Amino acid sequence: MVVSTVEVAVDPSLTAQVLAWILTGAALGSISGLVPGLHANNFALVLAGVAPSVPAPPLFVGIAMLAAGVVHTFLNAVPAMALGVPDAEMAITALPGHRLVLEGRGYEAIRLSALGSVLAVLIAVPLAIPVTRCVTAVYPAVRSNLPIVLVLVVVGLLASEYGWRARFGGLLSFSLAATLGLLTLDLSPDAPLEAGGMLAPLFAGLFGAPVLIDAIRGGGVPPQRDRDVTMPRGLLALAAGAGAIAGAIVGYIPGISAAIAAVAVLLVIPSGTNDRSYIVATSGVDTANTIFALFALVAIGQPRTGVMVAFENANAPLNLPVLVAAILLAGLIGFVLVIVVGDAYLDVVGRMAYWRISIAVLALLCVVAYLFTGPLGVGVFVVAAAVGMVPIRFRARRVHLMGVLIVPVALSGL
Repeated sequence: MVVSTVEVAVDPSLTAQVLAWILTGAALGSISGLVPGLHANNFALVLAGVAPSVPAPPLFVGIAMLAAGVVHTFLNAVPAMALGVPDAEMAITALPGHRLVLEGRGYEAIRLSALGSVLAVLIAVPLAIPVTRCVTAVYPAVRSNLPIVLVLVVVGLLASEYGWRARFGGLLSFSLAATLGLLTLDLSPDAPLEAGGMLAPLFAGLFGAPVLIDAIRGGGVPPQRDRDVTMPRGLLALAAGAGAIAGAIVGYIPGISAAIAAVAVLLVIPSGTNDRSYIVATSGVDTANTIFALFALVAIGQPRTGVMVAFENANAPLNLPVLVAAILLAGLIGFVLVIVVGDAYLDVVGRMAYWRISIAVLALLCVVAYLFTGPLGVGVFVVAAAVGMVPIRFRARRVHLMGVLIVPVALSGL
């Protein structure tokens, strides 16, 4: 069933159903965003599995999936900052955001992420069609030379480190993560819930567990101060806009994650790679990616995210006007939620003994790994946690751990 924009606009009953499904997706995206180790992909795959038995048109199920994916990109910043536990898209944001939290600027960090995401939505929607045409034009050339593109990205990341110790640590981190990715990404372990994949334990171990392990001996989250955003408005808009454009690249080219795209974006930001620019740019890339991934599915017929894979599996029609409207509304909902829920989240974490939180979240990550990837996933989580400690010890950026995806993708393109 294909629903037109005119029908949605004039039929109150149909409009109410669309809103209900958007709110359902927003609720699922909030849960996946706030619970460490979960991802919108998990719920999207569950919805895709039950879609045939859902008494609603596939379009409505698809709307819920997209809304969940968008809201997730807003809310996933909260555990990344409060606990230092990101998902794959927020990997590079976790440490800078967590640093601001430890400086008592967590409220500001939450708002920076929210602004980066909502500005990316507002920028990406009107640019989606022209940017899609441009990217589609160069896509064949980039796709055929993808290994070279990825090698250049890796070399650039290593060269941007300060000092040979950090560069060596970055290279070692990249090599270990790449080996881990080659050995585990294609595995299909038996698990209680068939709605996940090896990315969940890999990223929880590489990026989340090391912060939690170090935090057991730390002093916890200090009291948070005022909520003012100190980043200049012009720079904030530039970071969000550049992040939105980079989201198009992430949406079309496999292997370039939001984390890597954000690092590349920072090269064109005048103030350099400060923590606030990281947060805004990465949030912008992450959220814009959900929009451009939809247009990529329309333009080249390739789903570039787990949510879009589930969307395609649910046989949801590509009704762009309705879907884009749902994305816009979900973005506004996510903007409000991340500020309200994020502040409360920080306050609750600040009142608790942080070593207890760290142990509890580590246990939760193990449980999530088991539910979605079985005993093998728990083992991968443990090994990934050990690899994730390497860049920290060498004072290198953790973005080098993205080798877990870059090398497998580069080799698949040869």
